[in-house]
Amino acid sequence: MSNLIAQYLSTEGLQILTATGQTIQMVFLSVIFAHVFGLPLGIILVTTSPGHILENKACNQVLGTIINAARSLPFIILLVVIIPFTRLLVGSSIGTMAATVPLTVSAIPFVARMVETSLKEVEWGIIEAALAMGATPWQIITKVLLPESLSSLILGATITTITLIGYSAMAGFVGGGGIGDLAMRYGYYRYQVDILLACVIILIVMVQVIQMLGEKLASIVNKK
Repeated sequence: MSNLIAQYLSTEGLQILTATGQTIQMVFLSVIFAHVFGLPLGIILVTTSPGHILENKACNQVLGTIINAARSLPFIILLVVIIPFTRLLVGSSIGTMAATVPLTVSAIPFVARMVETSLKEVEWGIIEAALAMGATPWQIITKVLLPESLSSLILGATITTITLIGYSAMAGFVGGGGIGDLAMRYGYYRYQVDILLACVIILIVMVQVIQMLGEKLASIVNKK
């Protein structure tokens, strides 16, 4: 009997460990890809706004409308809508890599708005001083806007990561793998409350750790 219990606990622990690794993989890749695309969009939103260094009303309004439309789409609907696109990219609509695609797509407009908010916190006087010294728009972006808002950008990335952890659990309900998938298959369908509770605790710990690390890193780079 003791051997059976030990074997059960070992199998259960391995499943939880595997699911945790899948969630970390999904979230990590999604955060990276979301910032690769979302950061430039946020910069464009700010620099093309009225009175800024690359003012372009038409570009700003069109881009803002597209981002708002993308943000308004619920994640669970997005999972289904972009299934053809997901299959095109990764060859499947289920699994960890497949779940990374909708996670990234959902996070891009979110990151863009977070970046926009962070860059708008930079005092215009600093930008004006750089312009007076003959700095080009690219130099202002790379040497003024981004460095001056780095602390805020890190906090924004922290919020994005925590949001994607919640989304990744939701992706598990449609075969995305990870903690959500494990909680659904064993904790819900098979009424294994111990696994469900373990999944919840792991998600809580992940959020707490990421929030703590994000705040610590932001305080380190904060120049104010």
